Amino acid sequence: MKLIVCIDDNGGVAFNHRRQSRDRFLIDDIIEGLRGEKIFIEEYSLPLFEGKTELYSVVSFPPECTVGTFFVERRDPSQIFDESDISEIVLYKWGRVYPSDRYFGMKMKDFTLVEEKSFEGYSHENITREVWKK
Repeated sequence: MKLIVCIDDNGGVAFNHRRQSRDRFLIDDIIEGLRGEKIFIEEYSLPLFEGKTELYSVVSFPPECTVGTFFVERRDPSQIFDESDISEIVLYKWGRVYPSDRYFGMKMKDFTLVEEKSFEGYSHENITREVWKK
């Protein structure tokens, strides 16, 4: 299973049950990285993938099946998935600190950073994509 999560510099993922931020170029980067595969998202994330219906399936969290690529917002993924089921984690880092009350809680002790890329976002000066694999 592959997990995609956006975090701030303190590991925050959400504040008051809402995403901290959004960026359309980040979504384009996610879609490009899918290489035609579907991504599983929660209903809350639908506006981010507007007009791209062939690329996603809406699921409830926790999902019944943990095979595929999952984009998680507003929740600590360690509360949804067993880390042993995850083979790859893609972290998008905003390069800022936002108010947050929910955090990325994965320990990632069995993961190795295999790729890091920075790019200019639409509304963010710099976004960093980190790919971590077992």
